Amino acid sequence: MQIRRAVDKDIPRLHELLGQVLQIHAEIRPDIFISGTTKYTDEELREMIRNEEKPIYVAADEQDVCVGYAFCQLRQQPFSNNMVPFQSLFIDDLCVDEKMRGQHVGESLFAFVKEEAKRLGCYEVTLNVWEGNTSAEKFYEKMGMKTKERQMEYILS
Repeated sequence: MQIRRAVDKDIPRLHELLGQVLQIHAEIRPDIFISGTTKYTDEELREMIRNEEKPIYVAADEQDVCVGYAFCQLRQQPFSNNMVPFQSLFIDDLCVDEKMRGQHVGESLFAFVKEEAKRLGCYEVTLNVWEGNTSAEKFYEKMGMKTKERQMEYILS
């Protein structure tokens, strides 16, 4: 397995894997996520593949087929004057094909993202996890991540 930047030929597989993640989220939060939809168009994915500020890393098997991905975003901190300025690499989405889970693909992707973040001069790697996605929470904790802050909601219905 190799980890590399995504290229246009990965787009069909990216859609398949994005669909797997969407299904997990739609089952957890059907009030927010619409099952059977797509997060990005082909053109949006092509633009992201070329965007240095939003790198997409893929884990590819021996046939160079994408079996996992990490959609990332470089973010500049702070949000206000009372915070130390730094750069972070935000993982917007991470997925391993359900057929490949348990084979350390996610661990390899996460380790690669950490090394890329260091190479890019980032202070931290961050991400969000939906409440109820316990397998993702356990995976990220196993990777050494800790809760930094919590986003809370009150649904007005």
